[in-house]
Amino acid sequence: MNADREAASVQVEPPVGRRPGGAGPGSAGPGGAGPGPGLDEARALELLRRTGVGRVVYTVGALPAVLPVRFRLDPLGGVLLSTAPGSELARAVDGAVIAFEADEVDGADGTGWCVTVLGRAEVRRPSPASGARAEIRIAPELVVGRHLAPDAV
Repeated sequence: MNADREAASVQVEPPVGRRPGGAGPGSAGPGGAGPGPGLDEARALELLRRTGVGRVVYTVGALPAVLPVRFRLDPLGGVLLSTAPGSELARAVDGAVIAFEADEVDGADGTGWCVTVLGRAEVRRPSPASGARAEIRIAPELVVGRHLAPDAV
């Protein structure tokens, strides 16, 4: 796909929502709620709640890594993942700023949406005796939503 056609097929809204010390859950930050086809933070989080699989983006040895994961959202919009306590993912992301992305795209016409959450990850490890899985919470600092428009052919 050429760059002009790709640019025409994605309507990008400015980043919405939280920055450290900034707007909180459900409030519109710069480029937030208003007229137009973009996704504000509340709508972006609503769409995320309707799906259960996304991709976490992090670094391992200074190289990018992308891992498909099942997830859920907590009431404040935090992204929650589950993993083995000693997994590469748990070791790599604890305390790091990472990205999470989920989308829904119609394969026939390319329409849909995409939401990216950026934030610091916190790994909550269970006691070794419990045998439970570790939980990773990505605290949302920036939520960006995009509508995907049909490809112009």
